[in-house]
Amino acid sequence: MSGSNKTTNMADLKITLLQTDIAWEDKIKNLQSLSHKLSGLKNKQDVILLPEMFNTGFSMNVNTLSETMEGPTLIWMKNTAKTTNSAIAGSLLIHENKHFYNRFVWMNPNATYAYYDKRHLFSMAGEDRVMSPGKKKKIIQYKDWKINLQVCYDLRFPVWSKNNFNNGEHDYDVMIFIANWPEVRNQAYKKLLPARAIENQAYVVWVNRVGVDGNGVNHLGDSVVYGPDGNFIDQAKSGEEAILLVGLSKKELDEVRNKFHVGRDWDTFEVNL
Repeated sequence: MSGSNKTTNMADLKITLLQTDIAWEDKIKNLQSLSHKLSGLKNKQDVILLPEMFNTGFSMNVNTLSETMEGPTLIWMKNTAKTTNSAIAGSLLIHENKHFYNRFVWMNPNATYAYYDKRHLFSMAGEDRVMSPGKKKKIIQYKDWKINLQVCYDLRFPVWSKNNFNNGEHDYDVMIFIANWPEVRNQAYKKLLPARAIENQAYVVWVNRVGVDGNGVNHLGDSVVYGPDGNFIDQAKSGEEAILLVGLSKKELDEVRNKFHVGRDWDTFEVNL
């Protein structure tokens, strides 16, 4: 079936982006701080997004900071998702089968979850020396939206995030990047994020931390949402903690794809891992 005239009755998706500072290697302080911020939410959202390694900061101290999938941070995520009746998502250090992962966990309100292990490890910070890369893409389905999970450095590798169009369906509708991306290279994400939206005809959501980490590296956040045509939708104030609620419109997504249906002409290929 052709997708050129395809529309759906899918409801809009409301996403809360939590742009926050992260206390260096202090899980208790970070989870308490996040709980306090989330307790003040007055708007009803479907999803709450946290930055990369939201409970520790971007530390390579995996032996001390990593947890299992039954650890205290996962318990906190389960409780928070249930209390807010929202999916909550962010990454943390996980140890499993003698390996360490930078794992993006998506926790549903009913305590079921999905996860994606960061594929592109940041070698210039030594991430590749202490963690194992993910080997599978992860596209989840939530409230009838198909969502592609990505982590920070993945943004620089467009083949990995490539959308596909088969049998009248796109692989995904939204691509979410959670990040710990520093100010010094902020021009890169400002250019790449709208490019990813345009080339994949999908919403792109970026949630980045603010503040100075334990290595003295500053982050501006610049958490932002782009539409499937690459146009800017909304952004948190740069350099400050912020909570941003954005609604993603399925009607707008369909209109962009139907008006200029580039997906039918996309190249098809597989990534060799």
